[in-house]
Amino acid sequence: MKRRHLLTTLAAASFAPGISFAQDAKPLRIVVPFPPGGATDITVRALQESLVRILKQPVVLDNRAGAGGSIGMAEVARAPADGLTLGVATLSTHGVNPAVYSKLPYNPIKDFVGVTEIVKAPGVVVVNPTALPVKDFADLVKYLKANPGRVSFATPGNGTIGHMWGELFKSSTGTSMVHIPYRGAGPAINDVLAGQVAVYFDQVASSLPHIKAGKLKALAVSWPGRLDVLPEVPTYAQLGFANNNDPSWFGLVAPAGTPTAAVDRIQQAVAQALQEPAVRERLAGQGLYPSGTTPKEFSAQLVREIEKMKRVAAYAKIALD
Repeated sequence: MKRRHLLTTLAAASFAPGISFAQDAKPLRIVVPFPPGGATDITVRALQESLVRILKQPVVLDNRAGAGGSIGMAEVARAPADGLTLGVATLSTHGVNPAVYSKLPYNPIKDFVGVTEIVKAPGVVVVNPTALPVKDFADLVKYLKANPGRVSFATPGNGTIGHMWGELFKSSTGTSMVHIPYRGAGPAINDVLAGQVAVYFDQVASSLPHIKAGKLKALAVSWPGRLDVLPEVPTYAQLGFANNNDPSWFGLVAPAGTPTAAVDRIQQAVAQALQEPAVRERLAGQGLYPSGTTPKEFSAQLVREIEKMKRVAAYAKIALD
């Protein structure tokens, strides 16, 4: 089935309207380390048609899900460094996983070269206003300090981005909450909506409908400035917690040793695609904000993210193997 999906994607890319390839045009394979349909997968699919046109070669998406993205990243690390294989790096694969697992099937720095960040995804801390009737961020911090260990926060599971954001919140504010890990985002958000758990750390895109409906109250967002969709909600930085202000992100990496010319070619193609209105509109519909960085900038970003997540893991004593 996986091979059939691969061939179907290749066929769709190869015969895109108005596109012709040289006989020796080899496909560019992009390994997506998460299942189809998620934000990571949607991000790359939004770019696929544009990249086919710009690069003038087939672009194949290969979903290799499992182990929090580790299976897909290991596949990229083992691939030939010939400029024909890329992987989608995320805050999970190149931030959280290296911080909470002592043994990974890939080295997040040595096995890859950064190509570019594609998008950023703002985060948000929300509360169930019925379960925890606090009026703003300062009120939440005050309540937690007065009631240490009596409030819980939900996450999609141990070692997830939501878990790390929650622990970073605790360390930054000097508060204490009980972590309740669920088996996925669906069960976690459902229990928060039901009032079984009071606090949730999420990406804005998935919580926004519930915030707009008044079922959840947003207290702070991780973003450089206030969001157009939540103009009344301050950023962490505006509240004095700049260390919590980094959003989530998705980007591209290539196997270590990939020629600089090949890396630069792909980075430039992504930058061009991200300027297309149709691509930007499709990403915005998923709560994803086009960014685009140079290979040097993205490689440096990966190092920073790992070090930051390692500090959070050490504080919270998170070790999953």
